[in-house]
Amino acid sequence: MATTDKLKICLATAELAPLAKTGGLADVSAALSAYLHAEGHDVRVLMPFYSQIKRENLDIQPVRNLQKLTINVGPWDVECSIDMTTLPANGLPVFLLRCPALYDRPGIYSSETDEHLRFILLSRAAFEMCQRMRFAPDILHCNDWHTALMPLFLRTIYSWDKLFAGTRTVMTIHNIGYQGIFGAHIVGDLSLYGGEHFLHQDDLARGRINFLKTGILLADVLTTVSPTYAREIQSPEYGMGLDGYLRARSDALFGILNGVDYGEWNPETDTLIPKNFTRRDLSGKAVCKLELMRELGLAGGADQPVIGFVSRLVGQKGIDLMVRALPRLLARRNFSLALLGSGEPHFELFFQSLQRAARSRVGFFRGYNNKLAHWIEAGSDMFMMPSAYEPCGLNQMYSLKYGTVPIVRETGGLADSVQQIDRAAATGTGILFRDYDEAGLDWAISRALDLYEDRPLWRKIMANGMAMDFSWKQQGAQYVKLYRYLSGS
Repeated sequence: MATTDKLKICLATAELAPLAKTGGLADVSAALSAYLHAEGHDVRVLMPFYSQIKRENLDIQPVRNLQKLTINVGPWDVECSIDMTTLPANGLPVFLLRCPALYDRPGIYSSETDEHLRFILLSRAAFEMCQRMRFAPDILHCNDWHTALMPLFLRTIYSWDKLFAGTRTVMTIHNIGYQGIFGAHIVGDLSLYGGEHFLHQDDLARGRINFLKTGILLADVLTTVSPTYAREIQSPEYGMGLDGYLRARSDALFGILNGVDYGEWNPETDTLIPKNFTRRDLSGKAVCKLELMRELGLAGGADQPVIGFVSRLVGQKGIDLMVRALPRLLARRNFSLALLGSGEPHFELFFQSLQRAARSRVGFFRGYNNKLAHWIEAGSDMFMMPSAYEPCGLNQMYSLKYGTVPIVRETGGLADSVQQIDRAAATGTGILFRDYDEAGLDWAISRALDLYEDRPLWRKIMANGMAMDFSWKQQGAQYVKLYRYLSGS
């Protein structure tokens, strides 16, 4: 295959924005696929047809030869169909795996006893789709634990099919904290028929199967979503019990920083914010700030510093540090908070109580609101991400584009995308703190507030960030290079 030839890629994912999203997996799956499609590569994206997918504005059509399929999953013959739609924003074709018995649930994920079956079926259906379409992929791209069994299935159930003779597997770890661990009693549901030796034998002996570990052991190449995270997960501190396996495969592990979809996140063209603005004309940002404060009921004028936060409210995101640091900071310093998120109930209660205690300075929206997320990015002066670990993170890159200075912990993709401010040289793009403790977050927020008072310097830092380019045109090209290396083209 010449380097100018187009690649054939089958990408399977549990989430794809905007159809189904709980985190960065959805954004990356969608943006990378859209980039590959725009570059002319033949990318076939498969995801579950969840009942919660909003079907308005989608033209969904059944795919001929992919209706009423029967896939043997252990003792069950599961009937499913595959439909297709096109994302209006970018023209990306998306294949939807329809199986009401498994995917008609209130949420994307569940705690039901058949959770493993839902994603075994997704992985199996990717192969069945390729077979019936006579599509011989150069690359099978698996994402997180949900599709981590695809390298296993390629070596076992589908090893007979010459259609896949040249197929290589890429396994992307978006968040190693979620591994898909189930009891060993489900081994029959894998339908391996003699291929059980490919599974981790010590795990089986201990009565469990780890989907993500299986992918790590068997995929041709492993990727993760930032260079720093690729190094971190090889250590006991961040490897969540898989660090030894990753160190053993370090020569096949690549860290590629996620890209940003500037078609959606760009203050010059964003249709959701009150007024557009550019690096050279920031007047629209001032309008966005005042409108954000009005929307959340925050007192003060244009000079009041506003710190934004948009996140799932889970321990990983550093909220325990915020619980300890923010009340004291609010009592000591003058700033306001614009907060959006939902998750663990005790964290939600904390932000609600913080809002009650300082109603004119704390605005908290419980849940997710895409328009408000854009308003917070556009209208805040700073954006806080004090994560315990962060494989990549996207909001800090959105913030840079909107001239909203990130306050982040020096970990994972945060360390790769934010540069420490040097006040004397007027360089850098944000504030980073290293130690995961209350003092670190207190120092970082205090430093940001101090720097904010030097308005000429602050405008220069804003301009530095807005000039950064984390587009998929830059990052997607690295995946293509990796695909070509694997496929020998």
